[in-house]
Amino acid sequence: MRDENKLDCLIKGGSVVLPDGVHVMDIGIRDGVIVEISPEIQISSKRTIDAQGLFVMAGVVDAHVHFNEPGLGEWEGFATGSASLAAGGCTTYIDMPLNGLPPTVTVDAVRQKLDTVKVVGSHVDYALWGGLVPSNLDDLEDLANAGVIGFKAFMSSPGDTGEGCFKEVDDIALYEGMKIIARKNKVLAVHAESEEIIVALSEKYEGRKVRTARDFLDSRPLAAELDAVRRVLLFAERTECPLHLVHISSPQAVDIIWEAKQNGVDVTVETCPHYLMFTDEDVERIGPLAKCAPPIRSSREREGLWARIAEGKIDFIASDHSPCPPSMKQGSEDDYFAIWGGISGAQSMLELMFDEGFLKRGLPLQLLSRLLSEAPAKRFGLFPRKGRLAVGADADIVLVHPDAPYVLKPEHLLYRHRQSVYAGRKFNCRVMLTMNRGVTVYTLDQGVGMARGGNWQLAMPETVRKRSAL
Repeated sequence: MRDENKLDCLIKGGSVVLPDGVHVMDIGIRDGVIVEISPEIQISSKRTIDAQGLFVMAGVVDAHVHFNEPGLGEWEGFATGSASLAAGGCTTYIDMPLNGLPPTVTVDAVRQKLDTVKVVGSHVDYALWGGLVPSNLDDLEDLANAGVIGFKAFMSSPGDTGEGCFKEVDDIALYEGMKIIARKNKVLAVHAESEEIIVALSEKYEGRKVRTARDFLDSRPLAAELDAVRRVLLFAERTECPLHLVHISSPQAVDIIWEAKQNGVDVTVETCPHYLMFTDEDVERIGPLAKCAPPIRSSREREGLWARIAEGKIDFIASDHSPCPPSMKQGSEDDYFAIWGGISGAQSMLELMFDEGFLKRGLPLQLLSRLLSEAPAKRFGLFPRKGRLAVGADADIVLVHPDAPYVLKPEHLLYRHRQSVYAGRKFNCRVMLTMNRGVTVYTLDQGVGMARGGNWQLAMPETVRKRSAL
């Protein structure tokens, strides 16, 4: 007979990261939910985890990953992608709509993606983005009703012009789509770069025998980001569409977005670890693994982003994990433009932010936890069950050792293709254990298990995802 008072798991003596600071606490878990957080829990437990000397944080909610299923064969999929996230302390992710065939721009495509993940499984919980493209304005309401967490649109070319691939929107489709998305109380995530500026600047490099990394960087200047950000903010103001600006690469754009927030625009902004770790000089040194769009910018921009994080002007951090088969990162040595643009980094995001943000720069862990977990959960309607350590929340928990130095090597990576721009970097911390709804899905000693019990997450219907709630 079951003892109703007995805990399933007790995490004992860890430094628990809560919104008001870090406290040595015990955490009691029953039926996948946190039932008690207190200095000393006396209830007996089936399992006890000694967390002394470790930091206990809410599982990361990564709102920006690209798992390229169905239809793309050798690309990263749900099984390996979610394994790498589990190893990195992520317990919920939101999959982007573009790198799949078909892209997730119709209800049928949503069903195909869900059928795929049911077959291959996910190690942690997940939600799905829908897409806004020029051809699917009539599908947006049905997509919202089908359970997508929000919508994603590109103001510049996503890069693949093949039949059936994801397409960028023009201003008319963007504006009309935002009106529909606003009526459904969903969030529109936007890749904000001006296609007009990029095309015009790229033309001068066409026909050259050699097109370098520096040429690519110069073809996507800061002006392209700022122009697009200003335009879509105007549309958001006029349509009252909740807006989220993804992978912002510059403090100048953050400042424009911040001003719009102060004027009442419902907008949030994310940046990504690669903009916080690297500079344009690193891109030239590293080569193809560091190619992304918007591109990594100067040390001035990097330091400006860290300053905006400390000032509370950046809402959250997401990985923008955008992997590809190795052959697409090789390309031609003489043509940097032809190389796939995307960075594999989801497994390292929490360790990067803990190491660089907390250990080296002294940012409070409660701030980093809000950026990585609480704020994205709130924005996309997954709060209060996700993104926090609190009684009644899902037991999505990560244990981090603050003094476990190691050098990241390809063999540590769980991606389908073990390539990462962070390989060779020394980390001073390490994820020791990840728990998803009370189930241990990763330990450093044993790796990820066979269980793939991640569940599809829908936005809480009563949640108001206004920026002011963050």
